[in-house]
Amino acid sequence: MTQQPAKLVLYQKLGELFYAIAAADNVIRPAEVDALRSLVQSHWKDVDQLEDEFHTDAAYQIEIVFDWLEDKHLDANDCFNDFKEFKNEHPKLFNDSLNQLIWKTADAIAGSFAGRNKAELIMLTKLKSVLSSQSEKS
Repeated sequence: MTQQPAKLVLYQKLGELFYAIAAADNVIRPAEVDALRSLVQSHWKDVDQLEDEFHTDAAYQIEIVFDWLEDKHLDANDCFNDFKEFKNEHPKLFNDSLNQLIWKTADAIAGSFAGRNKAELIMLTKLKSVLSSQSEKS
């Protein structure tokens, strides 16, 4: 099995992050999934020309991983920490415009159903800290 390029893994880790935001309160609502799918379609597909091994826009890895994690009911904090670890190991992949799009997507997911609840606000605060650090050591 060949190792995937870090840029492709980035999209998979974003799927983990966005799952963590949606699952922070232990309930993933259809409005949260709809918000994610809408932003992948309207913004993430235009980030770059990267494709996965099936010649599909790599941005769809975000949805694929999100759906898989939702099906498996993985722990939101574990998924968040996986994203954080990846960001710390690959800081060069994260520029200001990417960080802004990550924030916009996470905030839209959290706010898509009856506003942001306490668990989502905590997760968003942690995300803001991770995105603002260049190479945070956990």
